[in-house]
Amino acid sequence: MAVDRDHVLRTAAALLTRKSTATMDEVAKAAGISRATLHRQFAGRDALVRALESLGIAECEAALDAARLDEGAARDAVHRLVREIEPAAGLIAFLYTENQLFEGEEQNAGWARIDERIAALFRRGQQSGEFRIDLTPAWLTEALYGLLASGAWAVSEGRVARNDFTHMIVELLLGGALRQHTTEQREES
Repeated sequence: MAVDRDHVLRTAAALLTRKSTATMDEVAKAAGISRATLHRQFAGRDALVRALESLGIAECEAALDAARLDEGAARDAVHRLVREIEPAAGLIAFLYTENQLFEGEEQNAGWARIDERIAALFRRGQQSGEFRIDLTPAWLTEALYGLLASGAWAVSEGRVARNDFTHMIVELLLGGALRQHTTEQREES
């Protein structure tokens, strides 16, 4: 019987987003395979996490493409991005806590590509006057990751409704990122 690697990865992602300390035995059981079969696919937890990282990067890049970041107002593009990335938010939350993925020289270049695309969106918003210029695009990118992870955890714990995910993240992020207009600017409008 052939093992469906994608099924195993998605099952592992679903389990680890709910229980980040799950063992390889628990992952195998959730996927409906033996631990030996899982071990043939992934030599250990680190190999599994690296495979999940590749899946997470692919999911993020697909969401970035679907969000059409260069179209329309930057604020609208942020909203589209959060909506598109929501299905992968749990996986991103899990990966966000896996420090070994972001340390040393073996860091996956995919994260840098994703960071640059998101930072470019925030730069565009700053250049158009939509977003504050006193917060760097790098910081806004990190804030977005943090909110995505927090939102995913809150939804998975049942503390917030899944239908509120995009609204909560976009409103909190952009409520802090939107340029505040002075009284003079308001009177001119």
